[in-house]
Amino acid sequence: MNIRRLVVKTVLLASIALATPLPVMTAQPASTSKPRIGLIGSGNVGSNLGRVWASKGYQVMFSSRDIEADRKLAAQVGAGARAGTPQEAAAFADVLVFAVPYGALPELGRSLGAALQGKVLIDACNPFPQRDGAIADEARAQGAGAVSARLLPGARIVRAFNAVGAARMGVMHQTPGKVGMPIASDDQAAVEVASSLIRDIGFEPVLVGRLDMGRFLMPGTPLAGEHTPEEIRRIAATLKP
Repeated sequence: MNIRRLVVKTVLLASIALATPLPVMTAQPASTSKPRIGLIGSGNVGSNLGRVWASKGYQVMFSSRDIEADRKLAAQVGAGARAGTPQEAAAFADVLVFAVPYGALPELGRSLGAALQGKVLIDACNPFPQRDGAIADEARAQGAGAVSARLLPGARIVRAFNAVGAARMGVMHQTPGKVGMPIASDDQAAVEVASSLIRDIGFEPVLVGRLDMGRFLMPGTPLAGEHTPEEIRRIAATLKP
């Protein structure tokens, strides 16, 4: 083949290649970003939950009355964790988790105020009269769900993490789904958000009813302790708010 023929053939092949449509590359859908979590209270419950969520790729902010302890905790947890004041955590978060003594709720409701409006708020606080005083008596009489909603107006409350020991919250992700987590809420969209977070901790969420069922989500009630999801449903069916 002479040079002229080689050039003509090369040009012809190039023309064919240019005329042939390129294969269409299907774009993969972008993964939905995980909600940022602000933990108000970084004791046994808050620290265990925050550690697991951070390990699952969530951004978390620890906050309490001891910012230095929160900074040390965030440094121990590592990637995805930070520390701040409760006000900073409320501003940072898409989802708030309250894990403080129940007696702290009135002041938190006042100090955070507008920052709670429209926020999904997981209420892991339990009322103990000997520790929390009169507000705990009120919560036990009227139901912790209803009283929390009054103390934290505007928040989209889901009661959860109230009836299982804090230590278990740090290890259940190793054997997920075997133990149920009873939850109560008046807000279905908030339930869906909270349920996803609960599954990442390793529990299977079980909606037992509206917030008025929150009176049963605390130690000393039939729903306290570890139960399978089906057991929780059976127990809840026997309870009346």
